[in-house]
Amino acid sequence: MAEPNSPLPRKRMKWEPFALMVAVIALGMYLVWSPLSGLKGPTIREGARSAEVRVGGQRGVVEISPGAQPTFRLLLRNGYESPDLSAEEMQNLLGPEAFQQLAGESPNPLFRLFNITSLGGLLWVLIGLGGQAIFAGRMLVQWVVSEKERASVIPDAFWWMSLIGGVMLFIYFVWRQDFVGVLGQSSGVVVYARNLRLIHKQRRREREAGNFNG
Repeated sequence: MAEPNSPLPRKRMKWEPFALMVAVIALGMYLVWSPLSGLKGPTIREGARSAEVRVGGQRGVVEISPGAQPTFRLLLRNGYESPDLSAEEMQNLLGPEAFQQLAGESPNPLFRLFNITSLGGLLWVLIGLGGQAIFAGRMLVQWVVSEKERASVIPDAFWWMSLIGGVMLFIYFVWRQDFVGVLGQSSGVVVYARNLRLIHKQRRREREAGNFNG
């Protein structure tokens, strides 16, 4: 029979929460990349390539069909499909500089994946990915610590990872000009910093009380 004040025996970590995390991530990837979800965008012709565009509040792509006389089409997510446009018509619509970027050779696959046009943009994306990895990792840390203690515990590392990841994501969303992302991180960064400050002050008071009692 266990002693009344003996610590609870440690149990193995449950696999179900981790499996649920994987399922949610898979669902998110499906919603982003699967054409069946209806969120990926218009379907382009076989052999063509595309470049994402935004017209007012509408998102879509410009379809570029290669050939001796390449043609261009504007395809919006609301179902609109423009007639085929010649290179001259597209250049008159966009201007020379934007047209040259659009009509140039297909960019690096990484550039297409992350919707960027330069190595500088890749650096910003890495900041965003790093911030998101740290931000997501804080929950794994909190989960592991809580499972070990068999109780809900928030370690200091949770707040540090929240602050660092939040700052990195704030910077990334500013670069992306994503108002929703900026709004979501701006208040959180203040809360994370404040919690770390309160933890520091509490420990200082505990040390001072310990020195006084000693």
